[in-house]
Amino acid sequence: MKLSILQVNSEDLSPYAIVCGDPFRAEAIARKLDNVRELAFSREYRTFVGEASGVAITVVSHGVGSPGAAVCFEELIKGGVKTLIRVGTAGSYSADVPPGSLVVSTAAVREDGLTRQLVPLGFPAVADSDVVQALFEAASETDGLVKKGITVTLDAFFQGVEEFPHQKYKRAGALAVEMEISALYVIASLRGVRAGAIVALDGYADADLREVYDPHTDVVTGAVEREIEAAIRAIVKLNQ
Repeated sequence: MKLSILQVNSEDLSPYAIVCGDPFRAEAIARKLDNVRELAFSREYRTFVGEASGVAITVVSHGVGSPGAAVCFEELIKGGVKTLIRVGTAGSYSADVPPGSLVVSTAAVREDGLTRQLVPLGFPAVADSDVVQALFEAASETDGLVKKGITVTLDAFFQGVEEFPHQKYKRAGALAVEMEISALYVIASLRGVRAGAIVALDGYADADLREVYDPHTDVVTGAVEREIEAAIRAIVKLNQ
């Protein structure tokens, strides 16, 4: 079956997928696998397949924001993917979890616009517990700080005239904010598959990102490398 938006054949996909926003990060992830093939590059969706320790893994980029990412998730699931892990970046809510740290998302606050069109507002966006455990164990084997906890998914990146809800979620104990995890978790629940996410912190959520955002520092680059390694190892663990 040809997936119309990803432009790949479902029989080429594996049951395990790593998803990320950036098409070039997808390429970087794929380079860590064996027997890699690039299947397609359609819109923001770039798809690779490869292997790690004999386990077939699909790698796909989903772009920025929940609506476009949801298209990717839905098509992967339609194509037979049963476990999805998002690898990405996020803004920290606490100086105790500084840039360069990793956060495994156990659940996501649904401050996005997409999921409220899919399920009632009271429906939770929750990760699969086995995926969370595998990600946390794999990430803890790398050097550097690793936390697990609640993240926030927000549509807006740059501040407008409305106040972002950062302070209330920071006080409630959320660890970080990003733009796609709630969509992943809700869709996974709806379609009966497993999902988890790990993010590298690349700054602080309450900063003026128009002035200070720089995800290309050495500390962030190192954290991204760690989370990629953790996601691959987590899939191998889940397959055992």
